[in-house]
Amino acid sequence: MDLKDIKAIIDLMRKNDLSVFEMEKDGFRLKLQKGIGEQPVSMMPAQTAPTLQNSPPNASVAHPVSAPVETSHLRDIVSPMVGTFYRAASPDASPFVDVGKEVTEETVVCIIEAMKVMNEIKAETKGVIAEIVAENGKPVQFGQVLYRVR
Repeated sequence: MDLKDIKAIIDLMRKNDLSVFEMEKDGFRLKLQKGIGEQPVSMMPAQTAPTLQNSPPNASVAHPVSAPVETSHLRDIVSPMVGTFYRAASPDASPFVDVGKEVTEETVVCIIEAMKVMNEIKAETKGVIAEIVAENGKPVQFGQVLYRVR
């Protein structure tokens, strides 16, 4: 299953007001769920997929790379796609943003590589970066929190 198929499923979910979509095909499992907290997409091989009873309600794949902060007053910058998260344009370049950096709606905050295409991701909000949630060079899911802005 490729990215355009997943995006088409998400569009169908929105158009038909569906809150959960789940499928399994050829050993691949895809579960999309929206609702309170806008949970991220969960994709994994079916044989390693945890059961719903064993999964914490707000399980996350990301590992914080900065100190955890109180998040009730923060806005999230989330991934618009599945791919690999990069904080900088190249391995030897400085990161697009760091904690404490002011951003606007047009500020590029990272790159997400999907299907060999480098996609620049903009903040789409004004504020100051309070936390970097996603880990550089690691996979991210659709809707996964990348940064928190105050």
